[in-house]
Amino acid sequence: MKIRKTPTRICVGCGETKNKRDLIRVVKNKESEVFLDKTGKANGRGAYICDDINCLEKSFKNRGLERSLKTSISEELRSELKKAIESE
Repeated sequence: MKIRKTPTRICVGCGETKNKRDLIRVVKNKESEVFLDKTGKANGRGAYICDDINCLEKSFKNRGLERSLKTSISEELRSELKKAIESE
């Protein structure tokens, strides 16, 4: 019997390695739109973040999300991401 390896990703906020299914994916697509990817399968450049508002704040402070997505994040997008994480 073959044991499957579970994929892990690093949170851009706290820097911890966690199971991919426990993290939220933020995507930047070809049109440079940045949004939360609830399916984890949307096309584009992805960055992973814990389902925690503190990790999101850390990623804004240390610019981890901006570095990973290679784009700047506007204030309106920041508030959209906060609302989305708080509502989950």
